[in-house]
Amino acid sequence: MKKVEKEIKFNGQTIGHESNTYIIAEAGINHNGSIQIAKRLVDIASESGADAVKFQKRNIKESYIKDVADNPELSEMGVEYTVSNLKDVDLTNTQYREVAEYCRKKDIQFLCSPWDFSSVEFLEKVGVPIYKIGSPDMTNFVLIERLVDTGKPLLVSTGMSEEEEIDRTVDFLQQCGANFGLLHCRSTYPSPFHNLNLAFIDELRRRYNVPIGYSGHERGIAISSAAAALGACVIERHFTVARDMEGPDHSASLEASGLNKLVRDIRNIEKSMGVPRRYMTRGEFNNRVSLAKSLVSARQIQAGEKIQREDVTAKSPAKGISPQKLYTVVGRKAERNIEADEILTWDAVCEPQDDGFNPGLENWGIVVRFSDIDDQDWGQPDVFEFRINGADLDQEFDLGTYDQELGIHAPEQKGHNIVDLSAQDETVRHEAVGIMQQVIDKVREKVKPAFPTDEPPIIIHPGGITEHDFSLEAIPEMNEALERSMSELDDDGVQLLLENMPPFPWIYGGQQHHNNFMDAEEIAAFCERTGCKICYDTSHAKLWCNYAEIDLYEHAKILKPYTEYLHVSDAIGVDGEGIQIEEGDIDWNRLMPLYKDFEGPIITEIWRGHERRGRGFKTAAQRLAEYCS
Repeated sequence: MKKVEKEIKFNGQTIGHESNTYIIAEAGINHNGSIQIAKRLVDIASESGADAVKFQKRNIKESYIKDVADNPELSEMGVEYTVSNLKDVDLTNTQYREVAEYCRKKDIQFLCSPWDFSSVEFLEKVGVPIYKIGSPDMTNFVLIERLVDTGKPLLVSTGMSEEEEIDRTVDFLQQCGANFGLLHCRSTYPSPFHNLNLAFIDELRRRYNVPIGYSGHERGIAISSAAAALGACVIERHFTVARDMEGPDHSASLEASGLNKLVRDIRNIEKSMGVPRRYMTRGEFNNRVSLAKSLVSARQIQAGEKIQREDVTAKSPAKGISPQKLYTVVGRKAERNIEADEILTWDAVCEPQDDGFNPGLENWGIVVRFSDIDDQDWGQPDVFEFRINGADLDQEFDLGTYDQELGIHAPEQKGHNIVDLSAQDETVRHEAVGIMQQVIDKVREKVKPAFPTDEPPIIIHPGGITEHDFSLEAIPEMNEALERSMSELDDDGVQLLLENMPPFPWIYGGQQHHNNFMDAEEIAAFCERTGCKICYDTSHAKLWCNYAEIDLYEHAKILKPYTEYLHVSDAIGVDGEGIQIEEGDIDWNRLMPLYKDFEGPIITEIWRGHERRGRGFKTAAQRLAEYCS
């Protein structure tokens, strides 16, 4: 007996519980015998984003006994209606070939369920990569045996069957060495909600350990969406041009708008499933700062005074010590005078420690602001990267003299406006260029003199953000605008580095869409054309690679020749950025050997890494050092 497979692979597709839901738009016989309607059904399925469109093919004379096939009107009412209708809606072999070719033109997989041997022979010639066995044939070992002989994977619907019959068919498939999956199904048209028993999806998966899907004949889209959320790795739904057409399946079918919504909802459900671990998104953190609480002094506390429970309360914003640390703070001595109603930070309640931190990571840098550079023991990094926000452009800086090298991260927004160097609106683009020139001038005149760096790098986000959806078709125009913007900047004495971007940046506490400067080939072409160099952000890159389903190592390898500066942090999913090293999706053992000879700054850009005297930055540096040694 062949080992049971947990996945089905064909034509570059994978059906399994670790893969995206395979959505089959079931046209069946809803073409009513018309090649024009059949092609319209292909159009609808393709436009919906379904993975495949499936038809049914049968030879009535082979599928039914001669008396019924020749004279269906002499049979009982149900058989008479079914056979008479099937005769009326048949397509010719030539028409099926035409439909299959049309599917190829529309870039959607053509599938077709055979109901007899001659239909199998025909579909083998047409080329079908996987066979769906309908519920009426789940017990038909004669047909199943022939389909197993094709060597193609099988999907078997379980409608009209008892549990013991499912057991016997599964045993037979296993004995035949078939690669197969099962579809939970109720074969009534339409199926009442109270009969659907979606809980059996999980029982099928537990019992047989093969891919389990759902073939639905109920009204609406909610139940099929729920089946996807419950783990069905295949969803099959009948659809039609119009539900009021003549025929047995139309009334239980979805129309175009319903199919579109079903595919949309299943894809959104897939995105929402995420990973079995918790991380805080930047949007959540932005909202948390505004709404959550910090520990706050209830009265003035003198340096050296022991902090009592009544001395501490909790208030917003969440910029200090978490109220969960209440009894870590209570009982400590104040390290300095604390004013009444002051947000408590660790420097006020913890004795400073000079631990001589040295991670052994060359060119290690951290992210700081002008307001906190002198306030903490940062662990002696080699590089300070200052985050300049829009308000900083109007401030005077009181900087000392520093031994560290200097890096600058330019603002991506000023006030409520994105600094969009890729804007196709010339007014918006000119405003962005003006803001960026302010940054350059400020760095040259006010910041650079405090550091030994000859040409401080300035990290720039390209813009290219859209609010509600991607606008990938506009990337060429965006990059043309970006090229003009960069050429208009006076960069004498500084080095401008564009940063690769994630697909879903967090702006103003909400998620938006990035467009350009994500794809490696696109960025490389821009750099070749303009001579620009980049800051490579590993977290941004991994988020894009997760979204685009491409390999991070290959992405980084393409961009290595243009990389002068590294932002290093881990990533989760498509929007979990700034994650601590080794706590996300990046394979550091594979990635970091690319940078063994890298001589530029390596900035540990850990989200909230500055807290607790830069604990997050230091942890990241220690972990990275192991991969760079």
